[in-house]
Amino acid sequence: MRILDVLAGQRDPVTLKDLSAATGLHASTAHRILADLAVGRYVERVDSGLYRLGMRLLELGSLVKGRLDVRTAAIGPMRDLHRQTGQTVNLSLVQGDEIVYIERAWSERSGMQVVRAIGGRAPLHLTSTGKLFLSVWDARSVRSYAMRTGLAGTTRNSITQIDQLERELALVRRHGYSRDNEELELGVRCIAAGVHDDTGALLAGLSLSAPAERMRDDWIPLLMSTSARISEALGYEAQH
Repeated sequence: MRILDVLAGQRDPVTLKDLSAATGLHASTAHRILADLAVGRYVERVDSGLYRLGMRLLELGSLVKGRLDVRTAAIGPMRDLHRQTGQTVNLSLVQGDEIVYIERAWSERSGMQVVRAIGGRAPLHLTSTGKLFLSVWDARSVRSYAMRTGLAGTTRNSITQIDQLERELALVRRHGYSRDNEELELGVRCIAAGVHDDTGALLAGLSLSAPAERMRDDWIPLLMSTSARISEALGYEAQH
């Protein structure tokens, strides 16, 4: 990371000697790390043994930009949905075997303490948004996820068996939205709909969380129209 930071601070390619001096790394250590970074295309070696940042960083930057764009596109519609329902609205991305909460619209009158702050994580199979992502994976990937995680549960309602999860994912595909019936936290229910990018890929999940006794099915159309509004802002064109 020190090497990448040094390269980022220079307009022109940098020599191994200068990189070694700037990072405090021995020349042989710096050379070995640079060789690994070059294999991953994080660093590019140019003529005369000079180094500069590689194209892989541009690709990663584009991914980060896309994730920031979804947050920008979502925040207005999320606030509108919160005003319409009075409940907590979450925007989440998938990262590995978990979802990560990146934005939230809520207020004290939601009647529910927000347990997971922005940046918090939760398992895919226990969350409504996580089920959205699992529903677009193929059967082998879902089973691999089940093997890796053991489908550990946190409440008596948690889905902990693969056949149960597969049935749940079939419902998600059929209905176009997903539910969490007190599977992550007792007393909390969630519904989620997908946010898609301009290629049609599932980019994020928009979820509505409420105390279990307050969750209403007539919020589902509002949730789905809100997720569609965000998707359209990102260039997604729904198939009619």
